[in-house]
Amino acid sequence: MVNKYPYLYETHLHTNVASACGQATPEEMAIACKEYGYTGIIVTDHNWGGNTCVDKSLSWEEHIDKYCLSYERAKAKGDEIGLQVFFGLEAGFDATEFLIYGLTKDYLKAHPEYRNATVEEQYEIVHNGGGIVIHAHPYREEFYIPEIRLFPDYIDGVEGVNATHVSPLGKAQGKNGIFDERARKYAKDLGLPMTAGSDIHSTVLFGGGIRTKKKLSDINDFTKLILSGKDYILWDGEKAYPPM
Repeated sequence: MVNKYPYLYETHLHTNVASACGQATPEEMAIACKEYGYTGIIVTDHNWGGNTCVDKSLSWEEHIDKYCLSYERAKAKGDEIGLQVFFGLEAGFDATEFLIYGLTKDYLKAHPEYRNATVEEQYEIVHNGGGIVIHAHPYREEFYIPEIRLFPDYIDGVEGVNATHVSPLGKAQGKNGIFDERARKYAKDLGLPMTAGSDIHSTVLFGGGIRTKKKLSDINDFTKLILSGKDYILWDGEKAYPPM
């Protein structure tokens, strides 16, 4: 099956420029992913509602400029070495997190109301910008997550595979593959498509992501593919799963 889906994309990646938990530069992450064999990556650093290292006291436009530096630096390195790099973000709401795909820097700048938006308001803001909302690792249990909260009416899909949960390093840190099993059941019960990613914070890669039949052209190509729930598979680094 994997041979039919030769293009591998990392959809959940952090750097130390915008994520406080990031351990490597955007350039280092891009190089590591290229060397591993990824076709492309989506930079999804923690936003102003999550574990960001961008100064929250900055004006909205200044904050977005500094936040997007992570993606822009990764993109510059990707263009140099032949790695596709797309922009995304991980939005945090008291440790309930969502992966946002399809928005642009200019759109974010034009919508300062996003800074204090609720989960419900986020859904409208993201959709108005042509983006999608994916619930990241919805059943993860960790010290920093006070409770599992689900928002089935305000998401377009679910992260059904988070390779951190099944990697040896993740398991050593208390993560568990059952988190993904529950996420996939949740998505199937709702009839929603799924994504897969590694949630990487360093150049130690887990190999997760989505595998596609065709090379993606841009982030909008990615969002359309995910919404279709067809022509891609979920990959945890070793095993494949259907997208719906």
